[in-house]
Amino acid sequence: MFGKNFVKDLIDRSAENPADRRRFLKGASAAGLGVVGLGLLGAAAAPAALAQDTTPESESLEDAAAISDSAILNFALNLEYLEAEFYSWAVHGYGLPGSFTYGKGRRGPVVGGHKVPFKSKSVQQFATEIARDEYDHVRFLRGALGGAAVSRPGINIGTSFTAAATAAGLIKPGETFNVYASENNFLLGAFIFEDVGVTAYKGAAPLISNKTYLGAAAGILAVEAYHAANIRTVLYDRGFSWYTNAISAARDSLDGPSHDDQGVTIDHQANIVPTDANGLAFGRTPGQVLNIVYLTPKVANSGGFYPNGVNGQLHTSS
Repeated sequence: MFGKNFVKDLIDRSAENPADRRRFLKGASAAGLGVVGLGLLGAAAAPAALAQDTTPESESLEDAAAISDSAILNFALNLEYLEAEFYSWAVHGYGLPGSFTYGKGRRGPVVGGHKVPFKSKSVQQFATEIARDEYDHVRFLRGALGGAAVSRPGINIGTSFTAAATAAGLIKPGETFNVYASENNFLLGAFIFEDVGVTAYKGAAPLISNKTYLGAAAGILAVEAYHAANIRTVLYDRGFSWYTNAISAARDSLDGPSHDDQGVTIDHQANIVPTDANGLAFGRTPGQVLNIVYLTPKVANSGGFYPNGVNGQLHTSS
């Protein structure tokens, strides 16, 4: 059982605003926080000036301007909505159940997407496994956030891929890239998402203060890394190195001045695991991630895969 000071700290840190605190408490048990007394519920809902705080100064809350755990988890949930919809449509021909799409903020439709005509049994099985994992990620994050979870924003998994493929030079302006038309196209689309997902969780991890959620984020990061390595290996074996390197260069041009992104080959040698000189995976800030998924190298609140932007506090690209 967690102590009262710990849970009060968690509630305050994990609410994007004071109105979230009571809603978050209702969903806290889903994240394994245990049951707290009604007295704590009253303290969590009371004005700060009236609530007794016995937390030592060394354990005091961060500045109110700090990014809350809830904001970070909701940012991750926006990304998981995109991945889950992408894979669900590819494997099943339909998206997430409606019950998984409601929450705070504007709920939007999913445009594009249909079942992929898989030819390889192994690729189809890989896609099915990943689709199940992404579904579980959405379910887990929504359960952890409770009433503070954001709605699924509007998602474009149709023409956005054409824009991304054009930016990467895979097709000429005016041509169409249907990511669901073949399993090769599907794999290239998955390559765009998986690498970005890994860097997003790596970049967000240092911002999470609660160890329970940090551990959960690390678990999802590991799964996304497994997915990315799987997709990168298949593309390498199929001789799609040039395509992945072109996509990598496009992501690099979108996310900012750094040049960390890597394709599946370097100097004609396999590069399944993109790392720095110390063998460490690199991370991206939420703003850099949004630069990529909005398909814009400048500050923006929407675009690309999210025509109306993402929901939650972290919604502006850098």
